[in-house]
Amino acid sequence: MIVLYIFLILLILLILKIGLIRIIFRDEIAATIARDPAATCAIEIILTYSGLHAIVSHRLANTLYRWKVPVLPRMISQFARHITGIEIHPGAKIGKGLFIDHGMGVVIGQTSEIGDNVTLFQGTTLGGTGKEKGKRHPTIGNNVVIGAGAKVLGNIRIGNNVNIGANAVVIKDVPDDSTVVGVPGRIARKEGRKITEISLDHTNLPDPLSQAIERIQREIELIESELKHHKEKK
Repeated sequence: MIVLYIFLILLILLILKIGLIRIIFRDEIAATIARDPAATCAIEIILTYSGLHAIVSHRLANTLYRWKVPVLPRMISQFARHITGIEIHPGAKIGKGLFIDHGMGVVIGQTSEIGDNVTLFQGTTLGGTGKEKGKRHPTIGNNVVIGAGAKVLGNIRIGNNVNIGANAVVIKDVPDDSTVVGVPGRIARKEGRKITEISLDHTNLPDPLSQAIERIQREIELIESELKHHKEKK
C-alpha cells in the first residue's frame, strides 16, 4: 500500500511538472513543433527532447547566476551537459523560442546573447577567440538559423534573419537578412531579398565565391564577344 501511495505521489508530481514546463516554456515547445517535422506533441517534446531539457536547466541556472549564487549554477549546467550533450554557460542570455535540434555538441559561451526564435543545429559553437575579459562571445539576433557544426566566434554581432550554413566559421559581424557560408564565413544576400521567415533549408544556400566566379566568367565572355565583333569589323 505504501509503495502505491509513493507511486501515486510521484505520478502527481510528474504531471504537475509537465504542466508547469508546458506553461513556462510554451514558446520553446511551439518552436519545436513548428520547426521539427518529427515532433508530434508537447508531451513527447517535454519528456524526450534534449534541447528543451538543456533550456529548462539553463533557465534555472541563469536565474541563480543572476542572483550571484556561487558554484550551484555551474553544477546545474554541467549536470545538464552530461545528460543532454549540450553545454550552456549559466551566464548566457537567451531569448524566447530557442530551438536546439538534436543538440549533441552544442556549446554556448558565458557572454553569448541569443535573440528570439533562434535555431541551433548539432555541433554549433558560440565561443570566444582567446582569454580576453568582458564581452567575448557572439550576440545573435532574432530569427537566426545556425547550421550543424558552424562556429560563431568572438565578440561579434549576427543580425536578424540570418542563415549560417553548416560548418561555416564566422568571425566577423553579419548584417541583417544575410546568408553566411564557408571557412572563413563569406556573406551573401539571398538575391537581395529580405528573409521574412525562418528557413531551415540548408541545401540551397547561395555560395558567394561561386557567384563571384560566375560573374567574372560572364564578364570574360562579354569582353571576348566584343573583341571578336571588333575584329570582324576590320
